[in-house]
Amino acid sequence: MTMPLTWTLWDTELSYGPVYFSQKDATRANPMGAEPLWGVAVVKTDGSRFLKTFPHSSLEWRSAEYGIDPDDKDTLLDVILHEGYIPREDDPLALMDPASAKVLSVTRGMPTCWTPGVSDKDRLEAHLIRIAAVKKHRLRLEPASVADRQGALAFVGSRRVAPVDPLDPIREAQLDPIRVESRRQAVKWARSTGTPLEPNFLLKPPDAFMGMPTEMGAATV
Repeated sequence: MTMPLTWTLWDTELSYGPVYFSQKDATRANPMGAEPLWGVAVVKTDGSRFLKTFPHSSLEWRSAEYGIDPDDKDTLLDVILHEGYIPREDDPLALMDPASAKVLSVTRGMPTCWTPGVSDKDRLEAHLIRIAAVKKHRLRLEPASVADRQGALAFVGSRRVAPVDPLDPIREAQLDPIRVESRRQAVKWARSTGTPLEPNFLLKPPDAFMGMPTEMGAATV
């Protein structure tokens, strides 16, 4: 049986996507510039660190795509944090990695968000099975202990008090039901036309975070 890696979550910060002011730069700008971006500090098993980032709208999109209750932040965050490590079924190299191969063997052929003729209940159930398989066989993202996180804050001279869970600031951010409904309508239209939207973080440049080089925007196992 393959054992999953465990990476720890240490802190959460809020930033924004870039805003371009010159006409020249505006041609490169995303029209949704300055969208809130969450950054979650992660420490890998080997001690290396990176900032896992995603736009706030990811919470709205996952709610719309899978019918997740907008107030169920635990499920939304579990999905967002782990779904990037679901191996692709069309990637032959995934079969060479025992952990990825095990995830594929459990989840192959399950419906996706864009599979036509499938209920939200079945789409969500399939996606949660994928997430559970990733956590069981490949990778788990779990909070570091409060004591360790408080010790880290003390080490850098911060007077902050470590929250019970480093993701609590994201949980406290309420989703606008009108925005969620607009995403739901967009997803419904995309399904009816066979044009998946699949919004992703690459639409939001990661270097909006201070001291964060672009190549750290995505992490691989």
